[in-house]
Amino acid sequence: MNVEEEVGRLKEEIQRLGQSQPDGSYKVTFGVLFHDDRCANIFEALVGTLRAAKKRKILTYDGELLLQGVHDNVEIILKAEATAAV
Repeated sequence: MNVEEEVGRLKEEIQRLGQSQPDGSYKVTFGVLFHDDRCANIFEALVGTLRAAKKRKILTYDGELLLQGVHDNVEIILKAEATAAV
């Protein structure tokens, strides 16, 4: 799977696990994504996929590198304009 495919799958998983916001975006915490069995099976490098999506301005979160445990409560926001493309 290439990076674009992984980012597309990440968008689907954030919509599945996250909560829809009034502005059309979706919000999920890193811990929810990291501990989800389906995500664990899809993404070999979840943190790398998150960084690639952030670089493409598809989603946003505080910080550069997310670590399991330490950053479980960090909110990841899938931007509203990115949800229209799924």
